[in-house]
Amino acid sequence: MDTGMDTVYITGHRNPDTDSIVSAMAYAALKQALGQRQYQAARLGQISDETQIVLDRFGFQPPQKISNVRTQVRDLDYDTPPTLSAAATLSRAWQVMQTDRLSVLPVANEDGSLYGMLSAGDVANYDMTSVGNPAVNAVPVYNLLSVLEGRILNAGGELRDEISGEITVALPTGRETLLFAAEETVLICGDQPDMIRRALELNVNCVIVCQAEVQQELLDMETRTCLIATPYDAYRAVRLINQALPIERVCKSENLVCFHLDDYIDDVQDTVLESRFRAYPILDEEERVVGTLSRFHLLRPRRKKVVLMDHNEKAQSVQGLDQADILEIVDHHRLADIQTKNPIYVRNEPVGSTTTIVAGMYQEKGLMPTAKMAGLMAAAIVSDTVMFKSPTCTQRDIDIANRMARIANISLDELGKAIFSATCGDDKSVDTMLKTDYKEFHIAGHDLAVSQITCMDSDRLLERQEEFLRVMREIRKEKRFDTVVLMITDVLLDGTQLLYVGDEETIRQAFNIKDEGNCAFLPKIMSRKKQVIPTLSALWG
Repeated sequence: MDTGMDTVYITGHRNPDTDSIVSAMAYAALKQALGQRQYQAARLGQISDETQIVLDRFGFQPPQKISNVRTQVRDLDYDTPPTLSAAATLSRAWQVMQTDRLSVLPVANEDGSLYGMLSAGDVANYDMTSVGNPAVNAVPVYNLLSVLEGRILNAGGELRDEISGEITVALPTGRETLLFAAEETVLICGDQPDMIRRALELNVNCVIVCQAEVQQELLDMETRTCLIATPYDAYRAVRLINQALPIERVCKSENLVCFHLDDYIDDVQDTVLESRFRAYPILDEEERVVGTLSRFHLLRPRRKKVVLMDHNEKAQSVQGLDQADILEIVDHHRLADIQTKNPIYVRNEPVGSTTTIVAGMYQEKGLMPTAKMAGLMAAAIVSDTVMFKSPTCTQRDIDIANRMARIANISLDELGKAIFSATCGDDKSVDTMLKTDYKEFHIAGHDLAVSQITCMDSDRLLERQEEFLRVMREIRKEKRFDTVVLMITDVLLDGTQLLYVGDEETIRQAFNIKDEGNCAFLPKIMSRKKQVIPTLSALWG
């Protein structure tokens, strides 16, 4: 998203649940209401069916999806020099370089795509070459008129599109000698009617008359010669003619090294180290030139800015977090392994939903959310507290959810039934359901994954128990985890059907399971955060 400012991404955890998505959206809305327009909600994964139902009900679109916050070329303070057309003159290019103190200019085609790169060295090399070889080859007439500030004097000249030939200077010396060949000459002269007449009779390619008027009888002659008048003297005219060449003839257009706005700085640095160009063109998504990059720009890149919602663990956060600046953390989980370079604002409260914390911030700022946003926030609280049955639920969650429901004019009971009835449709694959609310943990040297499905009919899901266990074993093998656990939390039964693979003996010991199988019902167990993870942490710690 290009907001025209330094965007701050407010993002929940990977495989986001409703609370993660809604708390990011609500916090972004709060920031924007306070005039901080650069804050934008984002998500790291797909929207679950439950969350989509909630968004649709209250008329919201999902937040922008981002895959990582690694530093990209678009995050650099790269240069944006003028981009010249390939048909522009060397004179024009040199003026731009001198005015803007540039040593390199990008050259573009008519559609804005990259044609080449023109350096001051390219101009200098051509200029030195032209001293020993005073000639022009197929230079557009309009280019000549531009650099000479000239005008075409005769009708025959208007028929020519390009000028070629050896440059010959024939100024008055007291004895006029015609030493030029007929067709292949660009003659530069002054107030010399006889010289001009002879040149027109021979049909030379071009006659450039410096600082002089041309007689009418010469203008009326039948000739193919292009007759041009210029206010410059002969010496200046010779120099300027060479600068009329289109820059496409001089610039480097092969074996170019270029970058795109979405390229990552890590990759760019490797490429730059392997080449020795002074500057590199930068292209947008449509291959149009937008700027240039030099080694200097890589020294202090601007880092993306993020606010972490509903998590503070690196394994659950956006990829490339070590290349970003974390500005804030708003969460209700245990403190984990996130580290920052500078002091930041952290708000971590022992409540059942991060959205509860955000709703409290609205009150603190004296702002009331819109009815639609209030409904969205109520749904997130109901979802994350499992209709207030989770042990993480507090009286504050209940009070704020009821307040949001009053603002939105909705029923929390009806809302809860709509949310949890959407979880376990028969048309969903086991893999999709398992990874909808899936989190990975690293505890005391143990790697595990804990997924949770909250529903109102766990028996339907248990009919697919073997499918779940098969996918869980595949995840454990692929990720090399010690344990993979699935919580099928039943709102009506007020408990959880626990499926587990891997370190099965530890799971049985932790939750006092007597059965030797891979599934057990745990009454009153509703929370991954407050009941399952702390229990395993205590056992392994």
